[in-house]
Amino acid sequence: MLAISCRQEKKDIDLSNIKLEVHIERFDHDFDQLRTPPMQNKVAGLQSKYGPFYTDFVERIIEAGSVKDTAYFANIRSILNSKPYQDLKHEVDSVYPNLNEQEEDLTDAFKRVKYYFPKQQLPKVYAYLSGFQVQTSVGNGYFGVGLDLFLGAKSKFYPALINTYPQYLSRRFAPDNMVPRIMEGILREDIAPEKDEKSILEKMIYEGKVMCLMDRLLPHVPDSTKIGYTTRQMEWCQAFEGNIWGYFLNENLLYETDYLKMQKYFNEAPFTPGLGERTESAPKLAVWTGWQIVRQYLIKHPDVTPAQLLATNDAQLILNEAAYHPK
Repeated sequence: MLAISCRQEKKDIDLSNIKLEVHIERFDHDFDQLRTPPMQNKVAGLQSKYGPFYTDFVERIIEAGSVKDTAYFANIRSILNSKPYQDLKHEVDSVYPNLNEQEEDLTDAFKRVKYYFPKQQLPKVYAYLSGFQVQTSVGNGYFGVGLDLFLGAKSKFYPALINTYPQYLSRRFAPDNMVPRIMEGILREDIAPEKDEKSILEKMIYEGKVMCLMDRLLPHVPDSTKIGYTTRQMEWCQAFEGNIWGYFLNENLLYETDYLKMQKYFNEAPFTPGLGERTESAPKLAVWTGWQIVRQYLIKHPDVTPAQLLATNDAQLILNEAAYHPK
């Protein structure tokens, strides 16, 4: 019940006066039009419509060459006329004939951003095919999303990519994970960028703030989707919450600043080495624990706004006032 009360407002916030509607531009469809001549005129149209994203896509995402040299046109033609591209495009179009559901969910989330952070500038959102290279991308005024890395956990393409995307990652390449990843990216890049967190505790509290903001912006998304856990991993964390916290305390980890010692508690992985029997533990336990600490802090300080939470830079103060003592 405590977790539920933290995630939900005392009463649902009123978004009726916030007038905005998110439209995800289908760059993947516009880019496909380059298959038919005249390419140069169509490229000019894309550059005008998408601005710096077009350059970033060509040069950094698909690495087709510099847009300052039209020699890259040949690379574009080669990509667009290849069978792998055609197969991928067919699959993406079958999964995403439109993005109406994602646009509706993003509209709600963007309105909540404006409610809590009225001055926050929100990016345009573009959808593309990256050839399984880049799931999300951030640039000047835009947030890009690679539809080919949200085709569903059972997509026929992902088993061949297991060396790049092991199953514990590809199982989350699903449509219902798209909006949470977009919002997490916007939070981390624009609204709550990481500062100079040196210790596990400082980084833990930062991660907890991000996750609690996810609670506010995506109130109907399951916790397991927000953090990227399976149901079993979520249940494991809830069952052993006191043991997890005890481990951080007993191993004197809270004030550890050695990156090599820290990373296994924050990084994506199938499990956390050293905790749980065999491989049953959840990964990113410092992220999950920071989430619970900041949730507890907000329960004890219900009038703290998201902006005030971000402005509170003293991680030790948040821990102390949370009085986090799981059994």
